[in-house]
Amino acid sequence: MSLSPLALRVLQGLGALWTAPNTLIGLIGGLAGMVAGARPSWNRRDLAIVFRDWPWGPGGAITLGNVILHTGPVLDVACRTYAHQAGHCTEPVIGLHDHERAHVYQYLVLGPLYLPVYLVCGGVSARNPFERAADVYAMTGRGWWPGVP
Repeated sequence: MSLSPLALRVLQGLGALWTAPNTLIGLIGGLAGMVAGARPSWNRRDLAIVFRDWPWGPGGAITLGNVILHTGPVLDVACRTYAHQAGHCTEPVIGLHDHERAHVYQYLVLGPLYLPVYLVCGGVSARNPFERAADVYAMTGRGWWPGVP
């Protein structure tokens, strides 16, 4: 099933409203990071405000609604899948921006339910179906929702 561009934008707008509480958390984190040098920019492709050079965390990125907090200077970098890092399999590197875009899409669907559901599913781990779906999407451009090829 394919949606018209207008219908897709309407659904994305409704999803953005639905996940606004998560986006607000991301904006607060991003604004706090600006004091220490984080730089925001709108990324149309990822449907998110990306705060680059976010100063806290172990490295990488975290998505909160339509906000991506990234510790590096550019989001368009290669990274390993969670399953590869955990030693479950060998997979090619993926684009971090594609992985995080999948999480933005997931937030648009689940809205304020995303964080509790994500945590119940295992949090940041190779076992989490949301992380696996984001990795698959980053590898193939399809399947950003868990269990949907």
